[in-house]
Amino acid sequence: MVINRRYAQYAWGVVVVNVIVIIWGAFVRASGSGAGCGDHWPLCNGEVIPRPERIETLIEFSHRISSGLALLAVVALLFWAFRVYPKGHIVRKGALWSMFFMILEALVGAALVLLQYVAFNVSVGRAIWMAGHLVNTFLLLGALTLTAWWAQGGQPLRLRGQGAVGWTLLLACLGMFVLGMSGAITALGDTLVLTGGISPTENALVATLVEMRILHPIIAFSVGALVVLAAWVAMQRRSGRATQQLGRLVIGLYVVQLLVGALNVALRAPVWLQLVHLAFTSTIWILLVMLAASALASRDEVTESAPRAALKRSAPA
Repeated sequence: MVINRRYAQYAWGVVVVNVIVIIWGAFVRASGSGAGCGDHWPLCNGEVIPRPERIETLIEFSHRISSGLALLAVVALLFWAFRVYPKGHIVRKGALWSMFFMILEALVGAALVLLQYVAFNVSVGRAIWMAGHLVNTFLLLGALTLTAWWAQGGQPLRLRGQGAVGWTLLLACLGMFVLGMSGAITALGDTLVLTGGISPTENALVATLVEMRILHPIIAFSVGALVVLAAWVAMQRRSGRATQQLGRLVIGLYVVQLLVGALNVALRAPVWLQLVHLAFTSTIWILLVMLAASALASRDEVTESAPRAALKRSAPA
């Protein structure tokens, strides 16, 4: 097994950097600053370094700089992986997937700007693109997390023969995608109504988004049940210390997240609390990926049942 501690530390640093960029991107959306650079990309208002005549321009331009730095960090992650790990190594594969989703993330961000799905644009297309953007963001964080996990010595995933552990973790991950998409659409409604001042009586789509807000808490509790079930099953059937600790962390943080979500609704979604809510969501997703990496790299259930099967075969008729 090839373990490069410096690379592993750097990989976890890249995960943290991307979480910060994601949260800053949410601030751009929540503050209505997405059109701060106009419909220009990669330039800002047609300039390499724009004159920040408006605060929205400064906010959007700073987000583009941070996104560019995150992209360069993943490029370095990929090149470093190919320098220190042999051909076919799992870390190389993780870094390649990270690069793929990072490029896709940049392209989706560019499309949102060029299609003018920013600021207070009200359209079905924007809601769809934002939901898709969130899914790719989750995939990017997942790939980066697995790269860092494997770099510190984690074993490759073994998907076959995992039984209930595999199925419940798969359902929990799919549930998180659905929850993330509903959260992105709910956040769009909050931005249009609370920041943009667009009344539901003025626009049918805004009215629909407001009416759909009730679905997000319902989805959150439903997905929470899946996440808790997956963590509990993993903890029951995988005895590894990492699995036990990660399972408890996932359950604990999800409970806290539900409380934060309730507070967010009660306070009418202030921007700072939206960012805290997203930070918890990103952290839970990262921990869930780590839990899956830990639990699905083990076959405790299979190895424990093998001796019993052997005893049955050898028992006298």
